[in-house]
Amino acid sequence: MRKTRLLMLNTAFILLSACGLTEVKPYQMQSFTFMNQNEQSFGTDNLKGKVWIANFIFTNCDTVCPPMTANMAALQKKLKEENIGVELVSFSVDPAADTPRKLKTYIANFTEDESNWNMLTGYTQQEIEWFGREEFQTLIQKPKSSDQVIHNTNLYLVNKDGEIVNEYIFTSGTNSEEIINDVKKLVSK
Repeated sequence: MRKTRLLMLNTAFILLSACGLTEVKPYQMQSFTFMNQNEQSFGTDNLKGKVWIANFIFTNCDTVCPPMTANMAALQKKLKEENIGVELVSFSVDPAADTPRKLKTYIANFTEDESNWNMLTGYTQQEIEWFGREEFQTLIQKPKSSDQVIHNTNLYLVNKDGEIVNEYIFTSGTNSEEIINDVKKLVSK
């Protein structure tokens, strides 16, 4: 039995190691159009040819969303200071509660500059859960027993071709220099 386990672990290790030998192709998301905090349609057509950073939030979040949004605002400020053109996109994971007006009030708590930051809603809960899973390979789930939504705290970097090229854990804001460096590389291409 022990030899079988060791053989299975060794085989899994070899298979996983082999996966690293090939270049990973960036994932290209499908087109989308939702509604932003200004009640305007916004989607992939607006982002065509632009580098953008995305995350998932909701306005009545009791835990990670306020610091994530504050960190996104700090990142926005740093990018502006360095004159780096990048779009920011925050997808609400609680669209029934997050109306455009509520998102407009929420973003105002973090920045006065909405020129390159769109907070999106205008879809059903099922649609955003599918969108998160299929387009960002992330779990979004709203339990029936709570007003809080389960979602990740990652930030996604998307290139000019609409391909997700990197993912960052961004609750602490410690990755901002890495993100800025990565964005600079993509913007200059």
